[in-house]
Amino acid sequence: MRLYLCIIFEFLLHAVVWSAVPVQGELKKWHKLTLDFNGPATSESATPNPFTSYRLDVTFTYGGTGKNYVIPGYYAADGDSANTSAAAGNVWRVHFAPDETGTWTYSTSFRSGTNIATSTEVGSSGGFFDGDMGSFSIAESDKTGRDFRGKGRLDYVGKHHLRFAGTGDYFMKAGVDAPENFLAYADFDGGFKSDGAGDDLIKTWSPHVADWQSGDPVWQGGKGKGMIGAINYLAAEGLNA
Repeated sequence: MRLYLCIIFEFLLHAVVWSAVPVQGELKKWHKLTLDFNGPATSESATPNPFTSYRLDVTFTYGGTGKNYVIPGYYAADGDSANTSAAAGNVWRVHFAPDETGTWTYSTSFRSGTNIATSTEVGSSGGFFDGDMGSFSIAESDKTGRDFRGKGRLDYVGKHHLRFAGTGDYFMKAGVDAPENFLAYADFDGGFKSDGAGDDLIKTWSPHVADWQSGDPVWQGGKGKGMIGAINYLAAEGLNA
């Protein structure tokens, strides 16, 4: 009877911490995956502040090899702020690009404390999803051609050029490398566009709206066409940077 009760206890304990969340994205090698966790309801200007007073780290472990990556997560407001402009919510998010096929597991560490985000201290448990675990299975990528997801991440290997981890090919960078304020874009949220500091440098990329193509990404019902169109233009010219 004692053994039977111990088995039940161990099962219940495992069930408490094994609380998998949906994995967003294509479950394929080198593809970006996203995991969203529901934490404390807060906002960008709250005290304690979600950017400094909480720290999310997710450890992804591959099969039985012990290979693992500790990936930092971040506060993502309502999880859709690109479209809602939300400054509040309860979503914490992490991204991961697996470099092996097969089964991966993950475990979360969600800690709280004064300036814990930039500290090496353990801190206190942030509750909610702290200690949660889950798993998912990864297949080979089906991407080919210029799609980087068929080549792997870019690694620094001590040489002049970066190298794709999947194919072993070197990345030959060819692009305009300018302007440095490419992301100072009028369609992004924030007061930087009218704060009196370099407002004349804000980009609209309006000439490249015509280069946007049906099916390309936009946000908030149509924003972003100029920037996405500019990237399309560069790609059409054979550039990759």
